[in-house]
Amino acid sequence: MSKKQVIVLFLMFLSFNLQFDYENERKSIMLVNFSVQNFRSIKDKVTLSFEAAKSDDLEDYYIIKPKEGIRLLKLGLIYGANASGKTNLLKALDFLRDLIMEPVDKKTEPISFAPFLFDDKTPTQNTIMKIEFYQKGIKYLYELEFNNDFIVKEELRNFNPNKAIVFTRTTNKENQLSKIEFGRKIEIDKSHKSTLEANTLWNNTVLGGFLKTNIESTELQNVINWFRSKLKPIVHPKSNLFDYVSDKLDSNAIDKRTVLEVLKKADFNISDIVVDVNEQEVTSEFVDLVSKKLKISEFELKKLKSEKKITTKELLFEHVVNGTGKYHLSFDDESAGTQRYYEFGGLLDMLIHNEIIFPIDEFESSLHPDLLKHFLLSFLVNSKKSQLIATTHLRELLMEKDIFRNDAIWFTEKKDDGSTDLFSLDDFDSSVIRKGSSAYNAYKAGKLGATPNLSDYYLDLDYE
Repeated sequence: MSKKQVIVLFLMFLSFNLQFDYENERKSIMLVNFSVQNFRSIKDKVTLSFEAAKSDDLEDYYIIKPKEGIRLLKLGLIYGANASGKTNLLKALDFLRDLIMEPVDKKTEPISFAPFLFDDKTPTQNTIMKIEFYQKGIKYLYELEFNNDFIVKEELRNFNPNKAIVFTRTTNKENQLSKIEFGRKIEIDKSHKSTLEANTLWNNTVLGGFLKTNIESTELQNVINWFRSKLKPIVHPKSNLFDYVSDKLDSNAIDKRTVLEVLKKADFNISDIVVDVNEQEVTSEFVDLVSKKLKISEFELKKLKSEKKITTKELLFEHVVNGTGKYHLSFDDESAGTQRYYEFGGLLDMLIHNEIIFPIDEFESSLHPDLLKHFLLSFLVNSKKSQLIATTHLRELLMEKDIFRNDAIWFTEKKDDGSTDLFSLDDFDSSVIRKGSSAYNAYKAGKLGATPNLSDYYLDLDYE
């Protein structure tokens, strides 16, 4: 082999490794596990896991490998009866995110949440949450124990590559002061540590204290970035996704072409999304009213005073009828299903082109079952680095045994004491559901639990 051939092969090898490392870096934000105990309807510890089972079913569509030998799922779909705790699992994850990212300013402020209340002991016991995730190729394990008054314990570990303590935190209940100890491998100036302790109020997390402290820490910043940029807030059925998606469309954070393609493939007969921009002159009295009554930036106020006009934008959907005529409808004039799928089209673009985790409650809200299936398949086929956690009642999806893995399907069930139990379809053995058999039929027949206990339909209306 000539010297030139050796150089070419080396460059090819280098290029491949750079690409491999780049892809690994881009696929390394995954949620691994989330556990919660004593939060709302959740009394005993439950764990939602994205660690894939050994099955290689639909491997190319469901599995992401943040590191060699690690297989994580892109999807977690949660079924269960009303009031069984599906939403509370998502609320717990959302609560943890807010507790970290929105630290309170006064130590007298309570940590507002409800523990499990249908018990004599749990209202006065601590709540425990634990989350395991990958950020920049490093696995982190974060544990938190707290009550309505203060953070009792807090610990962050990483695996880089071996397990090591980043910090442990305890709180002195009597003097309401936090004590932080960093691991041996973590370099931090003593004065910075003291400042961080002072800023970590007894009702703040250390991560929340870090947000208020002007110091450097690669490990803490990595975790903060994961909660801020990767883990998104819950999408509820009544969430105002229209403004959220439209603003991102306007700033090109969402690609209009993706949203349009999704709408077209869903057969909504929409050919384009158009922004109608109008300018309207305003009076000096209107400007004075705005400056007094509305929160507006100094820059925007000066612009309004000098130009004395406002710009309004309206989103219009262009429909082509019979292949010729073009007609425009406003968002409000579209059906609820079209509105919802426009919003979900924006979420889908974000899931495809970013590294994010979206929790969605009541996934099927305002969507036809075929549209829900279309969205899920579009996500599974096109997204390579994001995760989706969704609750749903749409059991007909379970009929689609060719597009779902058992380890991606979860159930919540209300136990006799009123608390929430959580388990996976993959937990059932062949005596309950055989390989290749219908999970839909098993769920409908009550073999999997997680369905309402309905009595007869007769109502005793004789109140006298």
